[in-house]
Amino acid sequence: MALQILLNFLLAFLWAAMNDTFELPTLIMGYIMGMIAIYVIRNFLPGSFYMIRFYRIIKLIVVFIRELVIANITVMKIVLKPKINVHPGFYAYPCELEEDWEVVLLSSLITLTPGTVVVAISDDYSKLYIHGVHLTDADEEIKGIKSSFENVIKEVGQP
Repeated sequence: MALQILLNFLLAFLWAAMNDTFELPTLIMGYIMGMIAIYVIRNFLPGSFYMIRFYRIIKLIVVFIRELVIANITVMKIVLKPKINVHPGFYAYPCELEEDWEVVLLSSLITLTPGTVVVAISDDYSKLYIHGVHLTDADEEIKGIKSSFENVIKEVGQP
């Protein structure tokens, strides 16, 4: 991926040099032309086309922002009720991610979402121990995390 990005910048500067102007529109056009060239020769370069991973990262950011807004609204509803009726609890989340950075990213995203905190990770990274402020059904929480964060992190980690 890094090689493709570097090659794309090199092609953009080469385009600008051939046009004898280093203004922003020329550099942008060179970058686009370089992206097309890299897409054409993608089978000869290591890894998949880098814009695919860029799209997956943007998708992860959008999923996180959506979950962040939903969790903030949920916590706000709990706090603004006249009588606070919460059922805090711990549960073990079975993690299927393989890379260390994927597990760290998942635990960070869970902790950054209001109402949940990752308190421990097992030694083999197969379980995350999570505390939820309002835990009604642990299986629903596990299913929600798997369908949102974990699946998108798996997509980002694919080569």
